[in-house]
Amino acid sequence: MEALKLIGVLVVVLGFALKKDTIATVVVAGVVTGLVAGMTPMEILEVLGNSFITQRTATLFVLTLPVIGISERYGLKDKAVDFIGSIKGATTGKVLSIYQTIRAAAAAFSVRLGGHPQFIRPLVNPMAQAAAIAKYGEVDEKTEDEIKGAAAASENYGNFFAQNVFMGASGTLLIVSTMVEQGYAEVTALNIAMWSIPVAVISVVLGIIKNALLDKKLKAKLSKKEEK
Repeated sequence: MEALKLIGVLVVVLGFALKKDTIATVVVAGVVTGLVAGMTPMEILEVLGNSFITQRTATLFVLTLPVIGISERYGLKDKAVDFIGSIKGATTGKVLSIYQTIRAAAAAFSVRLGGHPQFIRPLVNPMAQAAAIAKYGEVDEKTEDEIKGAAAASENYGNFFAQNVFMGASGTLLIVSTMVEQGYAEVTALNIAMWSIPVAVISVVLGIIKNALLDKKLKAKLSKKEEK
């Protein structure tokens, strides 16, 4: 019967596999787990309510969405497009490479600069799209999606591979504590940070190469379209 209490995990797996609403899936999993554990509906609601109150700071990211929406409504995206359009020689790949480099440097010093809703959607992606449009004219929907994916990747690579360069980063400290628990007492945060530096540098170099290849692909694809 104890194993039955893990049914919530199954609900989460099925919900995600079927692409159901994430919040609804998690809430249903919690309710089902509570019922299987013998809790009353009121006890389940009390636990959910207490969890929300004690962890309410975790929901602060929700405020980002309306703020970004208001900024876009009043011209943030348009200004980003105008700015990149005024720079001669700007390409989609160069824009993304510059952002990834800045993002990696910020992550290395634990500066909270970046994020998909804060930078990629309202600024980086529009500038990358604008660079392609300024150089080749209108782009099709498939090309737009390719640029969106590359913009999102620049955020992921810049943040993920450079964050452990900072000795006080949660990931760095987690690695240290795990290694110490396994008997590697000589491992320190400085060790992890130093070994993370080449990883961060390599990720930026590979990102620049990848973005250069994206520029070549766009040039070949969109130039051929113009000729037609």
